[in-house]
Amino acid sequence: MAKGMREVKRQIKSTQNMKQITKAMEMVAASKLRRAQEAAQAARPYSEKIQEVVSNIAAGTKGIKNPILLARDIKKTGYLIITSDRGLAGGFNANLLRTMIQTIRQNHKSPDEYTIFVVGRKGRDFLKKRNFPIMGEVTGLSDSPTFADIKTLASKAVQNYVDGHYDELYLVYNKFHNAISQEPTLNRILPLEVTGSKAVANYEYEPSPEEVLDVLLPKYAETLVFSALLESKAGEFGARMNAMGNATRNATDFISRLTIVYNRARQASITQEITEIVAGANAQG
Repeated sequence: MAKGMREVKRQIKSTQNMKQITKAMEMVAASKLRRAQEAAQAARPYSEKIQEVVSNIAAGTKGIKNPILLARDIKKTGYLIITSDRGLAGGFNANLLRTMIQTIRQNHKSPDEYTIFVVGRKGRDFLKKRNFPIMGEVTGLSDSPTFADIKTLASKAVQNYVDGHYDELYLVYNKFHNAISQEPTLNRILPLEVTGSKAVANYEYEPSPEEVLDVLLPKYAETLVFSALLESKAGEFGARMNAMGNATRNATDFISRLTIVYNRARQASITQEITEIVAGANAQG
């Protein structure tokens, strides 16, 4: 009985230590989530402005032949998937990768029909282990990534589309709604679908509008990738905060159950000792 009580007490202590860790991780994730949300919001004005400028130019220019705007027959598809470097975030990565695999199986018959760019160690390791064709990767991003961190990969993904290595490019990422809701999302970003502005501003461009578009369109596509990365980061911290909160609550419940078991065992041990003392006294009397 004593040995069993010591084991239960050891489990309680171990679970209490784990609870302290998960509680600390929950608080850290909450703090990082707040900063990630602020970063995503700060990037929106630039993204919206460049979209406005591109839409104005495209709406006021006839006969645009930029390959980023022109649709073509789909023979090969590119995917840029954004995952995290670390785990302990519930189903954040698993749900996204499951969506990715389902999409590939439904739309492609062989690896020759698609290629993949991947952000994040979790996605990179998962895809490499299963021999998916990876054209480029970025891992080890900070918790507050900058555009420079993703520019090389985003530029490579856009340029490979322009060069005709594939005929469409999809972003695959977790769209952030709130701390408990991140939605796996597939968003086609190439060819770009630029909506015409309701009122075309009367701007004069130097050099020509076509040459301005040649510069702005790749930057616009790269901005879409960066915006998705910021949303994914916010979703990652939200998922981790939620997962660690659940772990903390589960640890609390487990400690309560173990404490009841320990108290019952202790009570049974005391009762047994009293019974043995009384029995010994009666035997001598």
